[in-house]
Amino acid sequence: MITNVSLTTIYCLDQDEARDFYVDVLGFVARVDVAMGEDYRWVTVSHPDHPELEITLMKPGPPLDAEAADFVRRQLEKGQMGGLGLRVDDCRKTYEELSAKGVTFLQEPSERPYGVEAIIRDNSGNWLVLVEPKEYQSDAG
Repeated sequence: MITNVSLTTIYCLDQDEARDFYVDVLGFVARVDVAMGEDYRWVTVSHPDHPELEITLMKPGPPLDAEAADFVRRQLEKGQMGGLGLRVDDCRKTYEELSAKGVTFLQEPSERPYGVEAIIRDNSGNWLVLVEPKEYQSDAG
Protein backbone atom coordinates (compact mmCIF):
# COMPACT_ATOMS: atom_id res chain seq x y z
CA MET A 1 0.00 0.00 0.00
CA ILE A 2 1.29 3.46 -0.89
CA THR A 3 1.43 5.66 2.21
CA ASN A 4 2.82 8.96 0.90
CA VAL A 5 4.99 10.67 -1.69
CA SER A 6 8.56 10.46 -0.42
CA LEU A 7 10.75 11.71 -3.29
CA THR A 8 10.55 14.12 -6.19
CA THR A 9 13.25 15.37 -8.54
CA ILE A 10 14.36 18.85 -9.51
CA TYR A 11 16.95 19.03 -12.26
CA CYS A 12 19.81 21.45 -11.73
CA LEU A 13 22.97 22.54 -13.50
CA ASP A 14 25.19 22.51 -10.40
CA GLN A 15 24.26 20.38 -7.39
CA ASP A 16 26.29 22.41 -4.88
CA GLU A 17 24.77 25.71 -6.01
CA ALA A 18 21.26 24.21 -6.08
CA ARG A 19 21.65 22.72 -2.59
CA ASP A 20 22.92 26.05 -1.27
CA PHE A 21 19.96 27.90 -2.81
CA TYR A 22 17.37 25.53 -1.35
CA VAL A 23 19.07 25.47 2.07
CA ASP A 24 20.44 28.99 2.50
CA VAL A 25 17.76 30.96 0.63
CA LEU A 26 14.57 28.90 0.92
CA GLY A 27 15.24 27.36 4.34
CA PHE A 28 15.28 23.68 3.39
CA VAL A 29 17.52 21.15 5.15
CA ALA A 30 20.33 19.24 3.43
CA ARG A 31 19.61 15.52 3.78
CA VAL A 32 21.83 13.30 1.63
CA ASP A 33 24.97 13.96 -0.40
CA VAL A 34 26.58 10.75 -1.60
CA ALA A 35 28.91 10.05 -4.52
CA MET A 36 27.59 7.08 -6.47
CA GLY A 37 30.18 6.31 -9.13
CA GLU A 38 32.07 8.57 -11.44
CA ASP A 39 30.41 11.99 -11.86
CA TYR A 40 27.15 10.91 -10.18
CA ARG A 41 25.93 12.27 -6.86
CA TRP A 42 22.70 11.70 -5.00
CA VAL A 43 21.86 15.03 -3.34
CA THR A 44 18.60 15.63 -1.48
CA VAL A 45 17.00 18.38 0.57
CA SER A 46 13.69 18.57 2.39
CA HIS A 47 11.54 21.09 4.19
CA PRO A 48 12.34 21.03 7.93
CA ASP A 49 8.69 20.31 8.79
CA HIS A 50 8.38 17.54 6.18
CA PRO A 51 11.45 15.29 6.29
CA GLU A 52 9.42 12.47 4.75
CA LEU A 53 9.47 14.26 1.35
CA GLU A 54 12.96 14.59 -0.09
CA ILE A 55 13.75 16.61 -3.19
CA THR A 56 16.52 15.14 -5.30
CA LEU A 57 18.70 17.80 -6.90
CA MET A 58 19.86 15.95 -9.99
CA LYS A 59 22.11 16.96 -12.85
CA PRO A 60 20.71 15.95 -16.24
CA GLY A 61 22.34 12.62 -17.03
CA PRO A 62 21.75 8.92 -16.39
CA PRO A 63 19.17 7.44 -16.30
CA LEU A 64 18.32 9.93 -19.09
CA ASP A 65 19.98 9.20 -22.40
CA ALA A 66 22.34 11.83 -23.85
CA GLU A 67 19.65 13.43 -26.04
CA ALA A 68 17.16 13.75 -23.18
CA ALA A 69 19.82 15.08 -20.79
CA ASP A 70 20.85 17.69 -23.35
CA PHE A 71 17.20 18.73 -23.79
CA VAL A 72 16.74 19.16 -20.00
CA ARG A 73 19.99 21.18 -19.77
CA ARG A 74 18.82 23.48 -22.57
CA GLN A 75 15.42 23.95 -20.91
CA LEU A 76 17.09 24.83 -17.60
CA GLU A 77 19.40 27.30 -19.31
CA LYS A 78 16.38 28.97 -20.96
CA GLY A 79 14.46 29.04 -17.66
CA GLN A 80 11.65 26.90 -19.02
CA MET A 81 11.55 24.05 -16.50
CA GLY A 82 8.74 23.74 -14.01
CA GLY A 83 9.54 22.81 -10.47
CA LEU A 84 7.53 22.76 -7.28
CA GLY A 85 4.48 24.30 -5.72
CA LEU A 86 5.37 25.66 -2.28
CA ARG A 87 2.74 26.60 0.28
CA VAL A 88 3.39 29.81 2.20
CA ASP A 89 1.59 31.45 5.13
CA ASP A 90 1.81 34.97 3.71
CA CYS A 91 2.74 35.30 0.04
CA ARG A 92 3.36 39.04 0.14
CA LYS A 93 5.63 38.77 3.20
CA THR A 94 7.50 35.85 1.60
CA TYR A 95 7.86 37.96 -1.55
CA GLU A 96 9.49 40.73 0.48
CA GLU A 97 11.80 38.31 2.34
CA LEU A 98 12.95 36.44 -0.77
CA SER A 99 13.31 39.62 -2.81
CA ALA A 100 15.67 40.94 -0.11
CA LYS A 101 17.73 37.76 -0.58
CA GLY A 102 18.01 38.44 -4.32
CA VAL A 103 15.54 35.81 -5.52
CA THR A 104 14.25 36.38 -9.05
CA PHE A 105 10.48 36.73 -9.22
CA LEU A 106 8.76 35.95 -12.51
CA GLN A 107 5.42 37.06 -11.05
CA GLU A 108 4.77 39.23 -8.03
CA PRO A 109 2.03 38.12 -5.61
CA SER A 110 -1.33 38.08 -7.37
CA GLU A 111 -4.84 37.19 -6.28
CA ARG A 112 -6.16 33.94 -7.75
CA PRO A 113 -9.37 32.01 -7.07
CA TYR A 114 -7.37 29.57 -4.93
CA GLY A 115 -5.29 32.15 -3.04
CA VAL A 116 -2.35 34.49 -3.51
CA GLU A 117 0.33 33.25 -5.90
CA ALA A 118 3.84 34.36 -6.84
CA ILE A 119 6.38 32.65 -9.08
CA ILE A 120 10.10 32.56 -8.48
CA ARG A 121 13.04 31.11 -10.39
CA ASP A 122 15.63 29.01 -8.61
CA ASN A 123 19.31 29.34 -9.48
CA SER A 124 19.08 26.51 -12.03
CA GLY A 125 16.23 28.03 -14.06
CA ASN A 126 13.32 26.09 -12.53
CA TRP A 127 10.23 28.07 -11.72
CA LEU A 128 8.64 27.54 -8.31
CA VAL A 129 5.12 28.60 -7.47
CA LEU A 130 4.50 30.11 -4.03
CA VAL A 131 0.87 29.81 -2.95
CA GLU A 132 -0.91 31.23 0.05
CA PRO A 133 -4.06 29.12 -0.24
CA LYS A 134 -7.58 30.15 0.61
CA GLU A 135 -10.72 28.10 0.66
CA TYR A 136 -12.06 27.84 -2.87
CA GLN A 137 -15.55 29.23 -3.44
CA SER A 138 -17.22 28.03 -6.62
CA ASP A 139 -19.30 30.50 -8.60
CA ALA A 140 -21.23 27.59 -10.10
CA GLY A 141 -23.61 27.56 -7.15
